[in-house]
Parts: sequence; structure tokens; C-alpha cells
Amino acid sequence: MRALELKIPPLLLVAILAAAMYAITRLTPQWVLPLSLPMKASLAAVWVATGVVIAMLGVRAFRRHRTSVNPVQPDTASQIVSTGIFAHSRNPMYLGMVFCLTGWALWLAHPLALSGVVLFIACLHWLQIKPEERILLHKFGEPYAQYLRRVRRWC
Repeated sequence: MRALELKIPPLLLVAILAAAMYAITRLTPQWVLPLSLPMKASLAAVWVATGVVIAMLGVRAFRRHRTSVNPVQPDTASQIVSTGIFAHSRNPMYLGMVFCLTGWALWLAHPLALSGVVLFIACLHWLQIKPEERILLHKFGEPYAQYLRRVRRWC
């Protein structure tokens, strides 16, 4: 598992899992929930739009503080961002991705599609977030440890 840490960019993982979720719906079409198109579209749009806003607030905060947004190289971070959305979530960009993937699952209207969201969260936790936190704790020390204690991982 450690060999995969920080190797798969989270957006690539979203794309892979979104494709797998779609494939599941094609392999088992009999399980697709009978939701109306307006219902599916409304639910999906709200989740995806919320996810995009949350993620973009995170990117904007990183850019405002002139620190790296590259998720596979957390050691290039130049500072701890703890204001704005980062005062509420340590991982708003990842949280936004979870919202978008959930919106996709709702659009697909297939119970097994939600397993893609669960798998994404698990992979992100072990392959991205835990290694990031380890690296940033080593780099920034006690100020980052205080941030970890003060702000929740997701929200």
C-alpha cells in the first residue's frame, strides 16, 4: 500500500472511479433506481455544484497564500493555510471531489454507484491524506500539529 502513496493524483482517481461507477450501471441496468430525469438532474446538480464551490475555495486559498496545490508533492508546500475554508476543513479540495462523485452517483441512480464514493474516500484517506499529513507534520512541526488538533479532516 505504501508504494502507492502520493502516486495517483486525486483527480485521476475521481475519473477512474467515475468510469467504474458508470460501468457498474451498464453491467447491471436492472438495478438502476426509477428516478425521474428532473429528480436525478436536480440532486446531481446540487451535489456537483456544491463540490465545485468547496474545491475552488480551497484552490483559491492556496493560490492566495502562494503555496503549492500539487497533491502528489506535499513537501513543496511553502506554508500552512488555515484561514478561509481551511479553518473548517483540512481537505476542502478532496471534500469537493467527494461531493462531485456523490453527485455523479446520484445521476447514475444506481445503488452500487455509491460504492465508488466509499472507495474514493478510503483510497484518499490511506494513499493521499495520511501521507500528506505525515510529510507536513515533519515539515512544519508544532504549528501544523496544532492545526491538526484544531481543524477536522473533512468538515
